[in-house]
Amino acid sequence: MNSITVVIPLLNEWETLAELVRRIDAAGISSPCEIVFVDDGSSDNSWQVIEGLSQSRGMIRAIRFRRNFGKAAALAAGFKEASGDIFITMDADLQDDPKEIPRMLSKLQEGYDVVSGWKQKRFDPWHKRWPSLVFNSILRFFSRLPLHDFNCGFKAYRREVLQEIDLYGEMHRFVPVLAAARGFRVAEIAVEHHPRMHGSSKYGWSRIPKGLLDLATVVFLTRFRYRPQHLLGGLGGVLFSTGFLLLLVLMALWVWTRLANYENPLHLHERAIFFVAILLIVVGIQAFATGLIAELLVANYNPSRNVYSIERRIDSSTNIPSNHSPR
Repeated sequence: MNSITVVIPLLNEWETLAELVRRIDAAGISSPCEIVFVDDGSSDNSWQVIEGLSQSRGMIRAIRFRRNFGKAAALAAGFKEASGDIFITMDADLQDDPKEIPRMLSKLQEGYDVVSGWKQKRFDPWHKRWPSLVFNSILRFFSRLPLHDFNCGFKAYRREVLQEIDLYGEMHRFVPVLAAARGFRVAEIAVEHHPRMHGSSKYGWSRIPKGLLDLATVVFLTRFRYRPQHLLGGLGGVLFSTGFLLLLVLMALWVWTRLANYENPLHLHERAIFFVAILLIVVGIQAFATGLIAELLVANYNPSRNVYSIERRIDSSTNIPSNHSPR
């Protein structure tokens, strides 16, 4: 039987914590359920509430950060502290409903490694829903992963998934993308979403620029991490070729206007397109050279994690009969 750990990052959510624990216990989870709270620098009474819950319930672990380090850091710390075989992540604001956890576990039993929640009917304000809609559309297009709600913090993971993925910055929302890139099976189920009753949202339009920058990082890591020259060299080749062709055309026009005795022959230094062509050539060479340097770094770097991901392993070498002699 797989043990379950519910990892809950929180920031100033003291009013909801006791009710959240009660709902988790009432969710009908058949396996032993551990709860890991990560207090991401709360300034209210959240830590005191967690201390009280740990004394009354048991199977509660908690970490308190010295200051706010962000949700990705909180989740990473929670995963290190967790002892379960399956991790459930959810927010502490009671908008995620623990009664959906058994459905997520059932989906994992179908052979999936990650199950992502989809808040099909959301009760967030418009300034939170619209940025999320834009971000999800962009991420779905570039990642080629057909999920509706990458931002949903309500997810289920097998332990081995998170052992192969490092969380930093704002990478927590990209875990399904990173997992799929390593060959893990990702699924999505619609989950019930509730209006926020206490506190205020910590997200809005301001996270879109950060999310787009992180998206560029994720696309590079998932597609070109071990072959950067395919991206940088290809881009450099396009820029160099474009600039070189423009320069050839300008040179041909320069020669033609003089051979034909034009009254106003072409003067290259008077044409802005000439400088654009030179710039494209220089940038193209720089991109190609950067790609070569990146290839050298990849070739000579001994990564702590393998390029590949192993799903199963068979080793029958210890079962060879003693009278068997290899030929």
